[in-house]
Amino acid sequence: MTNTTLKLLAQQLQLSISTVSRALKDHPDISAATKAKVHALANSLDYEPNAYAIQLRTQSSKIFGVIVPAISNLFYDSFIAAVEEESRKNGYALMILQSSNQPEIELDNLKIFRQNRVSGVFACLSANAENLDTYQKMTEKEIPVVFFDIVPKENKFTKVRMADERCAVIAAEEIIKRNAKKVLAIFGDAGLSISQKRKNAFQNFMETYAPKVHCTYMNASSSAEAEEIFRKQYGKAQKPDTVFAMTDEVLIGIMKAVQALEIKVPSQLGVIGISNGFIPNLYHPKISYVETSGYELGKLAFVQMMANMKGGKTLTELTVEVKFVPGESM
Repeated sequence: MTNTTLKLLAQQLQLSISTVSRALKDHPDISAATKAKVHALANSLDYEPNAYAIQLRTQSSKIFGVIVPAISNLFYDSFIAAVEEESRKNGYALMILQSSNQPEIELDNLKIFRQNRVSGVFACLSANAENLDTYQKMTEKEIPVVFFDIVPKENKFTKVRMADERCAVIAAEEIIKRNAKKVLAIFGDAGLSISQKRKNAFQNFMETYAPKVHCTYMNASSSAEAEEIFRKQYGKAQKPDTVFAMTDEVLIGIMKAVQALEIKVPSQLGVIGISNGFIPNLYHPKISYVETSGYELGKLAFVQMMANMKGGKTLTELTVEVKFVPGESM
């Protein structure tokens, strides 16, 4: 079957190629009658614009790049869903790549985005990512970058994130309300800025408002590591009476150990986490958590992206507010 081209449409309608092109773009200097004829024929012949030709002409595509540490992460899954919805409404598609939390892969992904002339990039930094030169060069070439969730410290970039410090403080407040005496707090990968922010906020709050509560602070880069840490800490003579999980991944590891050891929640152990909401509701009793919405973060990130593309560079760090969702585990 012959591909329908602008030239073929022009020949059949006995119009110039430029007239057909402007009619398809709804140009104001083309009459309504001509536009109607062009669109009718284009639809009947299943005409589609040559995306590659458009990329060559405009030096960009109608595609946004998205980099996440792991596509399987439910928080990032909901972030991507929000960005995809807004992109589709505005005539864009997504190219989604994961870094596996490795800076080298992250840089390779950026190269793929440049080769495909993406219109902009949504980027969540991998653990220990230090070289931001490639991102800086992209912004200099007018390819906007919006960092989300795990963001750089530099203020020269557009950043959106959850209110990370507030997440940790809310969790600490609920732990104090429980009258906890011995707390095990397991945070995410120590190399991530988000882990450092939440840990500092949690520790400062506990030391200020509950100095007599004994707290043990640990980091886990996987659910398996979180499980191992919990088993070791719970095996001590002075067992924790409350455990805090900074991420869903950490919570999964903790709960695997809790179930295997047949620990009763909340009578023997209080459990609280920070989550998008899906994982805590899988357990019985349901786990109390501070809600962080990847979906809302995605909506905010897209607003920032479009503002950048329209020339209004937004070199600010915006945050999405969080809230406590009570379960039956505290």
